[in-house]
Amino acid sequence: MYSACAFLNTDGGWLIFGIAPTSLNIVGQQVTDSTRREIAHELAKIEPAVDIKVEYIDMPDKEGFQVIAMHFDSWERGMPPYTYDYRPYYRVESTTKLMPRDMFEGRLRENKPDFYAWDRQFADDVTIDDLDDRWIMNTVRGGVRGGRLSSSVLSETKETILEKFELTEKGRIFNAAVALYAKNTSRYPQMEIRMARFKGSGKNN
Repeated sequence: MYSACAFLNTDGGWLIFGIAPTSLNIVGQQVTDSTRREIAHELAKIEPAVDIKVEYIDMPDKEGFQVIAMHFDSWERGMPPYTYDYRPYYRVESTTKLMPRDMFEGRLRENKPDFYAWDRQFADDVTIDDLDDRWIMNTVRGGVRGGRLSSSVLSETKETILEKFELTEKGRIFNAAVALYAKNTSRYPQMEIRMARFKGSGKNN
């Protein structure tokens, strides 16, 4: 099942039970109700859930023996990473390996870009007192003038306003709130603009 998870996270493939590991001869195996339950139980450990058709193929020359085959589709960009028993795996050539953390997190961000975007992350060591009251209220007044906000919002607390704007969660500040209203953004160089003035209008001047 580690390989099944790896197939789902890479180029897909077949998982087949009943092949001798050294000679690669098709030998099959005896399949009981317990076998089927065990396979279903292990497939349920793959997340997100996958609908896999398990094929039981009779061995023509060995009565009571079957080959068990399962096909797993390949991973497509934008899909979430799969895990088996809460751990992600992927294929490198013919080897199953534990997926590196940066690859796993990168796929999570690609699957839910809005959820994992920088502006939706909490700002470390920033409190609501670090946000400028005047700029927040300017936004509110502009919303009231434009008919997008009720005038009752003008009397609400800064904490309530920011929560309604989805710029905080349980009192914690999102980076978006810092970008919009922080009094001091010196710790955020990505919010600064550098400008240069050149003499003339040509590239070589």
